[in-house]
Amino acid sequence: MSYFQSFYGEFHLVDFFQLKNYQMKIGVPKEIKNNENRVGMTPSGVFELTKNNHNVFVQKDAGFGSGFFDKDYQAVGATVLDTIEAVYAAADMIIKVKEPIAEEYPLIKEHHVVFTYFHFASSEPLTKAMLASKAVCIAYETVEDKDGSLPLLTPMSEVAGRMAIQQGAKYLEKPIKGRGVLLGGVPGVPPGKVLVLGAGVVGIQAAKMAAGLGANVTVMDINMKQLRYVNDVMPPHVVTEFSSEYNIRKRIKDHDLIIGGVLVRGAVAPKLITRDMLKDMRPGTVLVDVAVDQGGCMETTKATTHEDPTFIIDDVVHYCVANMPGAVPYTSTLALTNVTLPYVLRLANQGWENACKNDETLAKGLNVVKGKIVYQEIAEAFNWSVDAI
Repeated sequence: MSYFQSFYGEFHLVDFFQLKNYQMKIGVPKEIKNNENRVGMTPSGVFELTKNNHNVFVQKDAGFGSGFFDKDYQAVGATVLDTIEAVYAAADMIIKVKEPIAEEYPLIKEHHVVFTYFHFASSEPLTKAMLASKAVCIAYETVEDKDGSLPLLTPMSEVAGRMAIQQGAKYLEKPIKGRGVLLGGVPGVPPGKVLVLGAGVVGIQAAKMAAGLGANVTVMDINMKQLRYVNDVMPPHVVTEFSSEYNIRKRIKDHDLIIGGVLVRGAVAPKLITRDMLKDMRPGTVLVDVAVDQGGCMETTKATTHEDPTFIIDDVVHYCVANMPGAVPYTSTLALTNVTLPYVLRLANQGWENACKNDETLAKGLNVVKGKIVYQEIAEAFNWSVDAI
């Protein structure tokens, strides 16, 4: 049962004029997480908002890392403000890419609606800070279509899945402590082996990229429907196998690159690679944990940055950058805003309550509302009771 079904009863349509006459002040701050160059809204998106009579406040140089300039935003009606504090103070709704970090916590107030990737289940301090702020927190990653797909997570998962192979191939090079394997091989030398854990969006994109390089790829999942899909669409050198601890332990012994692409929506990822498994891997094996935003699917995972992306445990290279798509901000920003803009427009035109009452998909994005957790999996991640918070 969603937040609005439990607190308001059945979904109902609002009056047509309520959809048209709502005016909102929208803030787009500059991302301040390490090497995060994406921006929450492109000039094209801002144009749609100002066309609907909303006021948009963009922080100076917010779009610079993605190739968008202040003059581009001003040309479509945005007001450019010098500081992040000014943007938060001017806005009713904040549009971001990554979760707020500690410096931003004091800026988020009770009147704010914050629409971004939160990944609450992986950060208790963030969750407590947003509860204390009494803001409305709508998470991109839990907005869920009726078919169970996650429309606002998909484009970044596509980017991250492809990047996982790109980065993994690089870190397999010997100067950066990898095995010294070329994934595609050369005539007379077999290609490298890639193990992909998870046959969701990340896994399929990773398998596609690895196969394109010529590597031998094994994709594992517990969802046979997904494995059948992979088997149908991938070339013959991509094979599928049911995921179990026994099968994982067998495969890690001879695979060069292991991709963790497991997602449990809104919850902490299961640990499929345990610390003791590292000793069974060959020195220089590379692990790329795309699930790091949700706590990681490898026991030895700890979040890293683009500035310092890897660490080594038991001669196994770990790449666990928490904002991988931030390294390709132009592509990522366009891909993200393509899917977020329709929801931003609904929130702006109708207000968050009416927008969520009328759109069950968007309502599932509600994670924290006015000091209460309204998404069960977040409470479960910290062994909290939803009713007690």
